Amino acid sequence: MLNFIRENKVVAGILAIIRIYIGYAWITAGIGKLTGGGFDASGFIQGAIASAGGDHPAVQGWWATFLEAVALPNAELFSFMVMWGEILVGAALILGIFTNFAALMGTTMNFAFLFSGTVSTNAQMVLLTVFLVVAGFNAGRYGLDRWVIPFLKDHTPTRKHTKKVVVA
Repeated sequence: MLNFIRENKVVAGILAIIRIYIGYAWITAGIGKLTGGGFDASGFIQGAIASAGGDHPAVQGWWATFLEAVALPNAELFSFMVMWGEILVGAALILGIFTNFAALMGTTMNFAFLFSGTVSTNAQMVLLTVFLVVAGFNAGRYGLDRWVIPFLKDHTPTRKHTKKVVVA
């Protein structure tokens, strides 16, 4: 079954559709933040911190502590990273370049939003992205990865090509 998802060309076509769909969702969210008159994550972060209280908190205490101690004081940086992260992940998935890395970074953002108490489409995106990650190279077969990954493999040193240095 694993070889089927990693090697089958028909599956690669289905994965391309999934990849482009997820990429479109990411890039439109990022562009909306970029063109929406300035994105500020501090309100979202404060809302997530507030959701950590009560009898049935939507946000776990350890995550709220991270948000309060790290994210909120650096809200400007986090706003920048979310906005451009969404745009870059979306573009990479649409183009099929560095697909696995883009999928992992998208999943990281999805989990950050889920940990912050926002369900929205994040769970669906995580589920679909799992197929891209498991498929490996096949997820980007019908994209720029088809040429970029072999080029990089041919033009980067590997362990077997490097000389062993002995320090006396």
